[in-house]
Amino acid sequence: MPLPPTNGPADRVHDLAGIGFGPSNLALAVALREHNATAAEGDRLDAVFFEKQPAFGWHRGMLIDGATMQVSFLKDLATMRNPASEFTFLQYLKARGRLVDFINHKTLFPTRMEFHDYLEWAAGHFTDQVHYGAEVVTVRPVPGDGPVEALEIVVRHAGRSDELVAHRARNVVIATGLEPVLPPGVTAGERVWHSHELLHRIDRLHEPRRLLVVGAGQSGAEVTEYLHRRFPSAEICAVFTKYGYTPADDSPFANRIFDPEAVDHFYTAPEDVKRMLLDYHRSTNYSVVDLELIDELYRRVYQEKVTGERRLRILNASRIAELRTDSAGVRAVVEFLPTGERTVLEADAVVYATGYRIGDPTALLGEVAEHCLRLPDGGLRVERDYRIATTERVRCGIYLQGPTEHTHGLTATLLSTTALRVGEIIESIVAARAAAPPSYALST
Repeated sequence: MPLPPTNGPADRVHDLAGIGFGPSNLALAVALREHNATAAEGDRLDAVFFEKQPAFGWHRGMLIDGATMQVSFLKDLATMRNPASEFTFLQYLKARGRLVDFINHKTLFPTRMEFHDYLEWAAGHFTDQVHYGAEVVTVRPVPGDGPVEALEIVVRHAGRSDELVAHRARNVVIATGLEPVLPPGVTAGERVWHSHELLHRIDRLHEPRRLLVVGAGQSGAEVTEYLHRRFPSAEICAVFTKYGYTPADDSPFANRIFDPEAVDHFYTAPEDVKRMLLDYHRSTNYSVVDLELIDELYRRVYQEKVTGERRLRILNASRIAELRTDSAGVRAVVEFLPTGERTVLEADAVVYATGYRIGDPTALLGEVAEHCLRLPDGGLRVERDYRIATTERVRCGIYLQGPTEHTHGLTATLLSTTALRVGEIIESIVAARAAAPPSYALST
């Protein structure tokens, strides 16, 4: 469908445009500022970012009181790339007046709420570069008959739904995050939520009698623990197809799969080895739970058996076979898989902690997507510097942060190597500009 006419600063061409402004592109903004502070004038880069949320936010609906990070604070926006950065987590603590208190706390894993405050603090330094409430509709070539030297990022701003604005850039970095997933046939509504909406929806419940939580991963366990604590009179039923929660493998040797050099190893490995490594180490990230949380949930189940007041039910090896909703609540038919026995549960709401998926980054690229090269299995061909390989017609850079697990390994969607990744992207952009000055002949 043709887009309506656009307007905007089309006479200006940015060196870089970031689509999305979560932790990945926030780290890119940090690295870019530090690059420009020491670079020669001709090597400096200017950037603009577009974020569809009205303000910075990272999984706000799951900022559960007491929930901690699963990654060390040292894997923040900058430390692994530049420990002297003014944007490290330790610099944040100093600015907040809590550095000594945090040291006394003796932990590598701050609460998710505190880490989110750190990210907000860092994002506050880049308000002049970020357009919030700005939804990127499409990315298209700057009009012309020759090679594509720059792209137009077409944006719809909040409150101006009929007006599109085009911004131009020589490089685009796509970091749009993950999309929440519900099982086939399940539709979100007033009584059916995905876990990412938890804290946005929870206050609508008034003295619930029973709540269902579907999912055996970290989010499912956290939601189960939180609801059991939040509603002391309600029955909480955790439903999952596993026989029990699986502990996350965060042992030192296993964690080496997140080391920077592991990205190099993975990238150059044969395809069968890539698949083997992903399968071997899924227990570091997917459908697993911190052992401390597993022990806490088991402790509660056991204690309730002792007292006879059983509110926490673990419906393992089970699935929701049928689900009906109305204004009063939900009616779920839970099937115990080993025997096929079915139990009907009436509940006030059901929370699906069923994970996320990586979206297709080419969905935003319009006709440019036709020039993105593919691997034999259909996945995008992504270079080691996170740049999508394209035909010769496209000379501008299209970089990905997130959808590169198939080429770069398990760190792709995690914080583990983000600080290093953004440094590599900036180095790539600077090198490409030095190698092909004609690409930068557009007016600025």
